[in-house]
Amino acid sequence: MAKIPLEKIRNIGISAHIDSGKTTLTERILYYTGRIHAIHEVRGKDGVGAKMDSMDLEREKGITIQSAATYCVWKGSMEQLPEYNINIIDTPGHVDFTIEVERALRVLDGAILVLDSGKGVQSQSITVDRQMKRYRVPRIAYVNKMDNPGANYERVSTMLKEKLAHHPVNLQVPIGAEDKFIGIIDAITGKAHYFDGENGENIRIEAPPADMADQVKAARAEMIERVADVDEVLAEKFLAEEPVSDDELRAAIRRATLALKMTPVMCGSAFRNKGVQLLLDAVCAYLPNPAEVENVAFDQSKGEEKVILESTPNKPFVGLAFKLTQDKFGQLTYIRIYQGKIQNGDTLVNTSNQLRKARVPRMFRMHSDEREELTEAEAGDIVAFYGLECSSGETFTDGKLNYTLTSMFVPAAVISLAITPKDRGTEVNFSKGLNRFTKEDPTFRVHQDEESSQTIISGMGELHLEIYMERMKREYGCEVIAGKPQVAYRETITQRGEYAYTHKKQTGGSGQFARVCGYIEPLPADAVELFEFVNEIVGGSIPREFIPAIDKGFQEAVKKGSLIGFPIVGIRCVVNDGQYHDVDSSEQAFKIASIMGFREAYDRAKPVVLEPIMKVEVEAPIDFQGSVVGQVNQRRGVIQTTTSAEGNVTVIAEVPLNTMFGYSTDLRSATQGKGNFTMEFARYGIVPRGEQEEMMKKHKERLAAEQAARK
Repeated sequence: MAKIPLEKIRNIGISAHIDSGKTTLTERILYYTGRIHAIHEVRGKDGVGAKMDSMDLEREKGITIQSAATYCVWKGSMEQLPEYNINIIDTPGHVDFTIEVERALRVLDGAILVLDSGKGVQSQSITVDRQMKRYRVPRIAYVNKMDNPGANYERVSTMLKEKLAHHPVNLQVPIGAEDKFIGIIDAITGKAHYFDGENGENIRIEAPPADMADQVKAARAEMIERVADVDEVLAEKFLAEEPVSDDELRAAIRRATLALKMTPVMCGSAFRNKGVQLLLDAVCAYLPNPAEVENVAFDQSKGEEKVILESTPNKPFVGLAFKLTQDKFGQLTYIRIYQGKIQNGDTLVNTSNQLRKARVPRMFRMHSDEREELTEAEAGDIVAFYGLECSSGETFTDGKLNYTLTSMFVPAAVISLAITPKDRGTEVNFSKGLNRFTKEDPTFRVHQDEESSQTIISGMGELHLEIYMERMKREYGCEVIAGKPQVAYRETITQRGEYAYTHKKQTGGSGQFARVCGYIEPLPADAVELFEFVNEIVGGSIPREFIPAIDKGFQEAVKKGSLIGFPIVGIRCVVNDGQYHDVDSSEQAFKIASIMGFREAYDRAKPVVLEPIMKVEVEAPIDFQGSVVGQVNQRRGVIQTTTSAEGNVTVIAEVPLNTMFGYSTDLRSATQGKGNFTMEFARYGIVPRGEQEEMMKKHKERLAAEQAARK
């Protein structure tokens, strides 16, 4: 395949709330670009399933679990454009698999935010948008399902402004809505587009319906005004009341979109094969090519000095491993190439992991679970390699540079389970599976409980852990027994607490002596770090070489709080005075002193237990509103908003995770199986006093039992 110029490459992701039609949209994109020759539905009766849902579990459950990469070539919907190479990553909508969205957006240059025309901006839409903003990803909003009851293009566009603080600009005018949705008018050209043929592949362009002529004219005028609000070049023409050509308008939309000043809003129905080709045209017209995105690396040879990478094959190679999967041939490592080029047989250096070297034996361009072998790849490409041992988020170079790239943001786990293999004979496979899953998924964590020696897995939700237990059974032949879900509680302090602790031990010969004084205090609510150490020693009361040992002591102390034995967060530890002995002081002595000093201060700082509070969005027929609200209240939920539309009610509430176990069954019972909900982590909140005392009592009983067992 001839190499496509960099300016004709688009690396995009498709993200949305669950069930908004992302995978259906990707399936249509692949069909219209000729990558697949038949359309299969996500929950299709033909048993094939969508191309991008390659796992059996995805096809059975009708959800996307892993992000899937593919590529296609687009030549334009009507006129023959130059070939555009579009690399696409289809991401899951379920919040439990949020790391898949996170890692995709970390390496992509642009995105399509898919919204349900009837429901608009939903809870996971907000999360996905936050992720796009984190990585400064320009996006196009695609209002899908225009054929569904309650479809309202204008209302969804308004929600983008109100709920996500976007500057939305409608580029189209739908012809009808719901069951009367028959086509789309391009507000730039004023032409109506109808999608004929069995799969909407034949586009018919006509003048708009006569009764919509004024509406189309008004839509173009409003578009020019809204783009002029965020683009200076167009603003000058607008204020001078000069005519604006179609090309000038498109150029202004592109500039404002790349500058993250506006969001183009388009519409259609992927399932009914309407509007997808026009969306592809917009991806090529308005989203950036790799050279238009600023990518920053850190030069480890110059104290992490910032360096701007150039998307050119003529510079030394720099790439980021953003996703790992395992198949029968071994570990497949997905890499986004930011600079330089690579060929089969080249040696790569892992700069994130002690400069480990690896040779590239084979290289592929991926199409979901299929692969096309390549001999070389360049800046802007997304490729996959066998033979690279690494973890997700590590940087590779060709050895000429010692650069690292920032990895993706990894959210904290909120739920844990103790698991054990059902059959002792499968323990080797059990270990292999856990080792692979933790390398693939940074949000899936495994540790050994020191007291009980149990294997504890932690993740983003019940579904997240259920999927991995099912994969353990299917892929490794190892069925596991799971204990009761355990919430990831935390401890913190509510006020300042002071300490002045002297560690003194004399047992003949050299002794141990260290004195530390200072205080601990809560960090501000908006602090990014969970722990902060501050050295305020002046006058040398504690020599400089002992300060790191004090820091280590505090870090050791916050691993396990005294209330219920969970980690302590949101805390600043300050040391401002102390004493040392020329002979008896040592790093170990100061470490012990800081641990004991911390415990002394912790008791004085009014510690409390924190629990994960989840943002829960429940949707059910309006007849069941009372039951839904009642159930949320019973679970100590605080209702934020209640809205109703098209016979359905949507309740958004903050509910403690501990009370949400078994909720899906209760909700189905209360709504005759018609209710559904999504849940994502919102924040940590203080556990009510009565529950906290009960938890502390159980913790003391457990410690006493373990102590008795040891004796």
